[in-house]
Amino acid sequence: MKHLVLGGVKSGKSVFAEQWICQQDRDIVYIATNMVWDEGMQARVAVHQARRPATWELIEEPVALGGTLDALATRANPPAVILECLSLWMTNLLCAEEEALLEQEYQAFLAALATYPAPIVMVSAEVGLGVMPDNALGRKFADRIGVLNQTLGQQVEQVTFVAAGLPLTLKSTK
Repeated sequence: MKHLVLGGVKSGKSVFAEQWICQQDRDIVYIATNMVWDEGMQARVAVHQARRPATWELIEEPVALGGTLDALATRANPPAVILECLSLWMTNLLCAEEEALLEQEYQAFLAALATYPAPIVMVSAEVGLGVMPDNALGRKFADRIGVLNQTLGQQVEQVTFVAAGLPLTLKSTK
């Protein structure tokens, strides 16, 4: 089962995804894409760390999600995965300012996701409800994450939108 969880900042999407992954009958790996740039981001990371069970394996990977999923898939019993979060991953790729790297990692991620043999929940920001960014990088980010969210929305079995801590099922094929 592949599940995409969308929402805005502080919408409750991460808590919802964590609760969902706990319902899977497997070991859990938490893939963190965040890169800590300042004290405010470190505080956000600390909240997530405090909430995570000690039994979850943590992999910090800001760029190579496809390779990480491929490696996890080779384990004797591939774990359930919570991927937090695709919007920060996209930010990392855009800030690298290497279009070839962005395309390579984007395609590698989609390919690895398509064949991943265990449950996976992916958290991503829904940016289509906000103000149009006033700069080129912001617009490029909104375009790229919007297209990624649409692509995943078509490919995964379940999509949930979270607002004010309340989940709204957008798609469920179970």
